[in-house]
Amino acid sequence: MSLLTASDKALWRLALPMIFSNISVPLLGLVDTAVIGHLDSPVYLGGVAIGATATSFLFMLLLFLRMSTTGLTSQAYGAKDPHRLARALVQPLIMALAAGLLIMLLRTPLIDLALHIVGGSEAVLLQARRFLEIRWLSAPASLANLVLLGWLLGVQYARAPVILLVVGNLLNIVLDLWLVMGLKMNVQGAALATVVAEYVTFFIGLWMVWRVLALRGISWSLLKTSWRGNVRRLLALNRDIMLRSLLLQLCFGALTVMGARLGPEIVAVNAVLMTLLTFTAYALDGFAYAVEAHSGQAYGARESGHLREVWRAACRQSGLVALAFALLYALAGEQIIALLTSLPALRTLASHYLIWQVILPVVGVWCYLLDGMFIGATRGAEMRNSMAVAAAGFGLTLLTLPWLGNHGLWLALCVFLALRGLSLAWIWRRHWRNNTWFR
Repeated sequence: MSLLTASDKALWRLALPMIFSNISVPLLGLVDTAVIGHLDSPVYLGGVAIGATATSFLFMLLLFLRMSTTGLTSQAYGAKDPHRLARALVQPLIMALAAGLLIMLLRTPLIDLALHIVGGSEAVLLQARRFLEIRWLSAPASLANLVLLGWLLGVQYARAPVILLVVGNLLNIVLDLWLVMGLKMNVQGAALATVVAEYVTFFIGLWMVWRVLALRGISWSLLKTSWRGNVRRLLALNRDIMLRSLLLQLCFGALTVMGARLGPEIVAVNAVLMTLLTFTAYALDGFAYAVEAHSGQAYGARESGHLREVWRAACRQSGLVALAFALLYALAGEQIIALLTSLPALRTLASHYLIWQVILPVVGVWCYLLDGMFIGATRGAEMRNSMAVAAAGFGLTLLTLPWLGNHGLWLALCVFLALRGLSLAWIWRRHWRNNTWFR
């Protein structure tokens, strides 16, 4: 008897390349942390941590560009509708480029606002400003890349997003090492490396999308007219996902803000630990992305049986991978941290909070998978409501900070991930009981 069912194999065919490509994203974060962490002061690492958090907050607030694109594209793919496929690409791409240009033009007042909110050490904030002034020049390309990735994922063309992510992030890593270590540009070098890599990735992505369009028989004349039609549905979906992303980024931003107020050493050590968490989350998101594509395809084709089998396979396989990550951090966490920073004080401090890296993969994997299920079905309002429940739990748990200190921050994050999974699971179970998922 085979250890893998047909559904397991179908899931891995899409999930495995996405896992490898996703890992290249936090691998870039690992290199950034390792390179900056080996400079002669923790203020550089703290500055990059704050800059990266501000960038994540702003750019990921627009993550609806990828998520809605994947959902609408996969549904059009399942329904075999070339007109909807073209519209699912063109409309969000126009939105992404417009939003990116606006961010680039207004980056100075936006940076002022972000750093005012964060507060903390002046030395750390100075490094964060130097990072952000360069990093946000990539906004048009960064946001457009979200759309290109979402569309390629939606048509289940797994090789394309792999090439898109891996090539871009490897270029970023090489430039990072050269500019920071070779040319001694410090945090400005890390930011410039990302900007160059994002624009190179954008042009590679356009070329990849054009090849897929040709394979699907979608002509230039069809693309030119695809900006019209069904805009209201797209805006409503994007509104709900944006509110969901806003709550998500507020919670993750609060971790950095609260950490900064606990001192520069805490914000630096949390940056190291968040790099591990991000690495785990991106790897597990490979399964979530596969679920997105299959969920959207099943929604477009109204195939409940296939969707149920893929969901069970995702639970089996991603659960095992989450346990493997937990075991890895339990056995080798201190050695991994030693690779990321040469500062003895940070290594010692990080070991006090390493237990959370063991707990979080097992707690968080379920909300990642359920996000994928709901994205594929374009159920933005329910994702928004679930995130509101989780954010409320996160906020209440922060009240433990006076007693637990930095442990309270990590406990709040654990509660946040658990409530996301539980609330989405309750909604998902209710739909299947009432046979309303495809309505």
